[in-house]
Amino acid sequence: MSNPRKQMNPFERYLTMWVALAMVVGVAVGKLFPGLVGALRSLEFGEGSRINVPIAVLIWLMIYPMMLKIDFASVKNVGKRPRGLFVTLFVNWLVKPFSMAFFGWLFFRHIFLPYIGPELASQYVAGVIILAAAPCTAMVFVWSYLSDGDPAYTLVQVTVNDLIMLVAFAPVVKLLVSGAAGLDVPFTVLLYSVIIFIVIPLAAGAISRRLLIARKGVEWFNGRYLPRFAPVTILALLATLVFIFAFQAENITARWFHVVLIAIPILIQVYFNSSLTYGLMRVFKVPYPVAAPGALIGASNFFELAVATAIALFGPESGAALATVVGVLVEVPVMLSVCRVCVATKHWFPAEPA
Repeated sequence: MSNPRKQMNPFERYLTMWVALAMVVGVAVGKLFPGLVGALRSLEFGEGSRINVPIAVLIWLMIYPMMLKIDFASVKNVGKRPRGLFVTLFVNWLVKPFSMAFFGWLFFRHIFLPYIGPELASQYVAGVIILAAAPCTAMVFVWSYLSDGDPAYTLVQVTVNDLIMLVAFAPVVKLLVSGAAGLDVPFTVLLYSVIIFIVIPLAAGAISRRLLIARKGVEWFNGRYLPRFAPVTILALLATLVFIFAFQAENITARWFHVVLIAIPILIQVYFNSSLTYGLMRVFKVPYPVAAPGALIGASNFFELAVATAIALFGPESGAALATVVGVLVEVPVMLSVCRVCVATKHWFPAEPA
């Protein structure tokens, strides 16, 4: 039986407030200190790479603790309850990127075209596609906890999605951005983004986990080592948001109406995918503790990777980068609403067998 009174830390309890504060601080810094922000934005991994060093380091600090939790041995348990995972993978990789490409094409290339122009329309389509092509990784554990999801199965879902993302993210983005947005996407830049923002933290987490558990034991690892990174993850997330919104301060303030327009297809996409996943889970009689996190993974995005990739491909002041930043802007309140719907409808699902 789930505990109705979640023992949340201050970050989880006031998540929306913290994120909103980080966004406001970021925009203020970007407007008040443009020289400093420009200098930080110019720090790249190699000339012309567009891989921003401060954001990359912060993303490593944020993702590494999550990667420590991934037990690749848990993948062998997928066969015990495969339906929930199959539904999640189907929506994440065969529906979500393509539906976002369609919504982006419909709204930006047609409905909103008179307000934004063809050049920005293509950029916005590219941005929302990049956003949808990466399933959420770090924040899913928070959403799963708030919705009474099964943490062990959430871990399995995240692990499998991360492994698929290693090989599928780059080709999916190139295919859809070239097709729906009509923009050329250098595959090497996508490959660098996958290596820097997924492979490196994933490998570091897997190696650390294996070596430390072998040396100190699993109880020390889970009870002593992992808790040390809780404040690091939180601070890195908030700092990442500050940097992202500082880099986009001019775009956000000068194109505030565009921010509203970009949010519309993203909102439709989130609720469409969460409803589809949740509905399929019910049709296939998946237990609620598996259905809820599956719906949440299908709805949310790995926005850190999306923003970094958009900046690497099109530049920090591009429309594509702005579109991914709007995804960050709407994700937290929207995902909290999805959590509330899941909790309120858990009686729709069969009880999980003991």
